[in-house]
Order: sequence, then structure tokens, then C-alpha cells
Amino acid sequence: MYKFRIWFKNLKFRNKITLTCLVVSLVPIIMLGSFSYLQIRNLLINREKEVLVESLSQAHNSLEHMTASYCDVMSYIIWDNNLTIALNSSYNNNFEMYLAYKEVIDPLFSTVRSLHNEIEAITVYSNNNINPHGNILRPLSDIEDSNWFNPILDTTVPHFIVSSDKHQLAIICQLLDSTRQYTNIIKMSINYTETFAPLSTLFDNSYGIVIIDNDGNPVYEYENFYDKEAVYSMSHNQLLSKLNEGSLDKDYVFEVKYLPTSNWTVYLYRPISTVSAAASQITITIFFIIIICILFLLFASYSLSKVIVRPLEELTDNMEQVESGNLSVTVTQESTDEIGILIQRFGYMVNRIKYMIDEVYKSKILQQEYEMKALQAQISPHFFYNSLSLINSKAILAGHEDISHMAQFLSSFYRTTLNKGKNTILVKDEFKNVTSYIQIQLMMHSYTFDVSYDIDDDILNYTMLNLLLQPLVENAIVHGIDHKESVGHGLLTIIGKQSNNNLVFTITDNGCGITTHVLESILTTKTKGYGIQNVHHRVQLYYGKEYGLSYESKLRKGTIVCLTIPKNISC
Repeated sequence: MYKFRIWFKNLKFRNKITLTCLVVSLVPIIMLGSFSYLQIRNLLINREKEVLVESLSQAHNSLEHMTASYCDVMSYIIWDNNLTIALNSSYNNNFEMYLAYKEVIDPLFSTVRSLHNEIEAITVYSNNNINPHGNILRPLSDIEDSNWFNPILDTTVPHFIVSSDKHQLAIICQLLDSTRQYTNIIKMSINYTETFAPLSTLFDNSYGIVIIDNDGNPVYEYENFYDKEAVYSMSHNQLLSKLNEGSLDKDYVFEVKYLPTSNWTVYLYRPISTVSAAASQITITIFFIIIICILFLLFASYSLSKVIVRPLEELTDNMEQVESGNLSVTVTQESTDEIGILIQRFGYMVNRIKYMIDEVYKSKILQQEYEMKALQAQISPHFFYNSLSLINSKAILAGHEDISHMAQFLSSFYRTTLNKGKNTILVKDEFKNVTSYIQIQLMMHSYTFDVSYDIDDDILNYTMLNLLLQPLVENAIVHGIDHKESVGHGLLTIIGKQSNNNLVFTITDNGCGITTHVLESILTTKTKGYGIQNVHHRVQLYYGKEYGLSYESKLRKGTIVCLTIPKNISC
């Protein structure tokens, strides 16, 4: 890459523009060509899907009609009252049995077979004492070992079965008999090849079809692929596996149909590559057009490079300097054409950016510092006078110990608040300031609320902005605990921990809570004093937008405010 950059840098500017324009222009052309190819390919695939749907629908209707006709034939047989009587009667001699064969069973089965040539045989399996009669009447013991025997005893609905070698299709059903004196199973053997013959002529080649019964066993499988397409051949288990994994549509266009009469599911699939092969001629055409466009672009880029030379190079150099952070760049251009105007506007933009940084951003920081210093010099007189009044009252009503404590707390509070005019303070001194303020508030409130501290000793020697925690504590006491409506003592909890590279301070009260409307705007609402919005804005201005305050509150439950700032050991 470095050698390429050196080679590109040493090129003549005219050749550089030619190469750049050529490369940039190639991208949309190639994208357009690729898009066109993909669209045409998708159209062919969608068309193939439509053909598959139509073909499968025809095959589905044919199979459904055929299986329904078989079920109708079976219903005709099992609803025949004479057959029911013949199979459930008790016979005293062979002559009576002969009459049942001749007058009832043989005529019925012969009529059915003559009307439906695809029916190869009809057999009744019975546990009656009637003698066997060739393949027409057999003892029930012949089929008791079959895997379909027990399930068929629980229903009178026709059931399709396929032999294990897939050479014979049969429909079986139990003869309807309200007396349940004997068990009679009707089995109608159907020509397997003739039934599924239409499925082998759906397409000339390159397709496969699988029929699976309700238990997942294959009923019919057929594939017709060229030798080179043999890789697309798959068994019914592979098909179901790919279908469950959702990977079947990666290599195949497929459709699925359900046959309600037989409880079969038909899967018809064709390889996508077969469909895509039809787009090969289109691909060659698109490639030829792209080559022509590239030759035209080469000529146009070379012509353009003769016109645009030096001004853009100077502008690029100036932009690189601004990008590196040097805002002292002076951009000049005497021409009044579009490039000259562009360079002049660029110079104006750089000057405006420099002005905004020097005059606006820096002045905002200074203004915030001045506001903080003014705040430190003008601590609320109301709080100060109330504290002095309380000291005076304690001096009259109590001993010198309370006066001493109050004086010490006030001294510590104002000393850490003013902080010798510095904007930053150690975490331990900030907590000292907050502790002094809370002790004064406890005395002013006659110790009507409790305070809990959980401060990590490892954070005490980090530094932070001065006077961040005191306004949060004051807010918790004045607007939370003082308005507590629930039963019990007020509780103020102060927690200081470290999380990764941040310091996290949490102030919790069990006061009156904050309404949802106020909570949504608490960090943006301006107040008359040094309020929450000022603290949040000051933190974000100093540390960055990812730091500041976050609030959680429930009415009559309390409020939690969390202050997050980065770790800082400089002071």
C-alpha cells in the first residue's frame, strides 16, 4: 500500500485526475451492471417459482382427485350393507359361505375393479369363521403383525400405506359395524406406478419431487438431473433436514403442497443454478456494455484533467492542513470562476470556525468559571443568617458545646466552599464540605432525619469540580425530606464509588418524590439559584457530554440522583 501511495503521489496531476475519475465512475457502473444482472436473475427465479407453483398445483389437484376417488370407492365398499351382513354373519356350512361369496363379495369387488382399472386387488381380512377365499377374503391373522394394524383398529377413516419397496400403494379401512362382533379390515391395492406417473413428466429435466406421509416416511421419490447436476440429488431425509435448517432455499427453488385426503406432503424442487444458467447470455451483454462505458470514461477523465489542475491541488493542501488541526491556513485565489469562489468560501469557513472556537467556546468556559467564582463569593445570605440565628439561640438555650459544634461546621463548610478560589477540589474535601452542610441541617431540623454514608476510601484522593455534591444534598433535604408525607424518619444516603474509569456519587432520599412531568425537565429547567440544571451543565461543559446527572424518582417513595464524572488525579 505504501508503494502504491508513493507511485500515486508522484503521478502527474493530470494522470491523477484521470485515474481518480475513472475509478470513481467505475463504481456506479459496476453497481448498476450488478444490479441489473441480479434483478434479471431474480425475475427468472420468481418466474421459475411461478412455474413450480403452477406445476405443483396441477400435480396436487391430480393426486388429490385420485386419492379422493380411492377414498370414495373405499367408502362405497365399507358402507355396503350387504357386505357388512355377509362378513358379520355366522355360517353353519360351506354352502352358505359360497352364497355369500357369489352373491355379495365377488360381485361387489368385481364391479369396483371394473370401474377403476388402477385398483389391482381388494382383500378383506376378517376374524369371522368364514373360510378364506383366495386373495379376496383372508384371515385377520395375516395382517396382525403389520405396523399399521393396531392404529387402523382405532378408526374408521381410510388410511393410505406404501410398501417398504415403494412398489405397492394401498388404502385400508375398518368395516363399519355397530355390533363390533367381528373385526373386518378392507385393503384395496392400487397400481403404484400409474398413480404417480404424472409426477415424472412435470419438467423435461433438472427437478426432483418427494411425497412424505404424516409420519415422515417417504411415499414417492423421483429425480431427473443431468450427470453434471448429480450433486443436487438428495434423499427425503436430506430434504427435510435442509428445510428445517432453512438452507434449502440457498441452492433450490422449491414449493410445498399438502394433500388433506391422504395426509401426504408434496415437495417439488429445482436447482437455482439451472434457472441462473438462462441469464448467462444477459451477463455477457452487460459485461460488454460495461467495457464500452469504461472506455468512454477513460476518454472523458483524460479530457477533464486538462481543465482542472492547480487550483484544486492548492485547495486540497489547505483542506489537509485544516483537517490536521491547523486553523491558521490562509487560502487565497484571484480567479472568479467556480473553483476560485469555492476556495474563497473555504477560507471564509476556516476563519468562522477559528472565530467560533476562540470567541465562543473559550468565552463560554470563562463565563462558567466566572459564574462559579461569583457563586463562591455570594453564598446564600438566607442560609448564612439562619445559621447565625440558630447559633445565637443555642447560645442562650444550651451550653457552649453546641455553639462550638455549629461554629466548627460553619467554618469547615465555608472554607471548603470557597476553596481558595480554585475550581477543583479533592474528593475528600468535597465530602468534608457536604458533611459540614448536613450537620448544620441536622441541627436546624432538630435531628428529625437520619444520614447514611458509604464512601470508598480509594476515591478520596481523586479530584473533582468544586461544589457539585452540596446542591444535590440541599435539593434532597429541602425538596424531598422536608416534604415527606409517609410515616417514619427521613433518610438521606450518600454513596461514593468507582466504576471502571469513572467516579459515581449517588444521593438518595425517602422524601416526597418528583412528578413525572418535573422529572422529564429537571436537567433542562433553569432556576433562580445554583440549581440542578447548572450542576449538570457545568459537569458536561468541563468533562464532556457523556457525564453529568441522572434522576430516578417515585412519588411518596423518594428520589435517587446519580452524578458520574471521570477519574482525575490532578488538582
